[in-house]
Amino acid sequence: MRERIAAACTAAGRAPGEVELLAVTKTIPAADVVALAELGLRDFGENRAQEAAQKVAEIRERRPDLDLRWHFIGGLQRNKVRVVTPWVTRVETVDSARLAAALDRAAAERGTPLPVLIQYSVDGDPARGGVDDAGLLDLAAQVTQARGLVLEGLLSVAPLGADDEESFAAIAAAGSRLRAAHPGATVLSAGMSGDLEVAIRHGSTVARVGTALVGDRRLTSR
Repeated sequence: MRERIAAACTAAGRAPGEVELLAVTKTIPAADVVALAELGLRDFGENRAQEAAQKVAEIRERRPDLDLRWHFIGGLQRNKVRVVTPWVTRVETVDSARLAAALDRAAAERGTPLPVLIQYSVDGDPARGGVDDAGLLDLAAQVTQARGLVLEGLLSVAPLGADDEESFAAIAAAGSRLRAAHPGATVLSAGMSGDLEVAIRHGSTVARVGTALVGDRRLTSR
């Protein structure tokens, strides 16, 4: 997978080090996460709060020597915020002022600032989550005003059935608008297994990869 990302970067005239590999490990057992960590991966993405919390706790008990970074990449309900904030490295799906406020309160309780990404919606479909063009900068301003949050950038997903080139061009444009207003918001998480080449060509800095890493089978026997 690293070779594929490196090839996509080369084709786009970018350095491979510009794009981070984020292993999406939802439904993958703790033992398999440990196996991936032993291969050199450090960044893992989860999208179910309770399942992820249990997995993180199990891995920390088994392998306290592993220094892993946990990214929450799923829709997050406000009543689950405190399940996530004790262990998460970054929450990447902030799409409303109310969620930002809940995360800000929880960050104060954990005692350290919480890095976040704003989830951007290309087509504005509320069923998929994300904030549209009209609300992007307003939400960004609210996040940066929250003392406990650190705005690091934007996450987005190309809508199913849409033209990938058009979708990632729109995502890149949204990322540019965000950086113009908030220069520190440099992360653009916008590619997955099936479209990472197009995403990298349009400036993505994170490739979110799931089954392409482990296939449909478990890596471990237990």
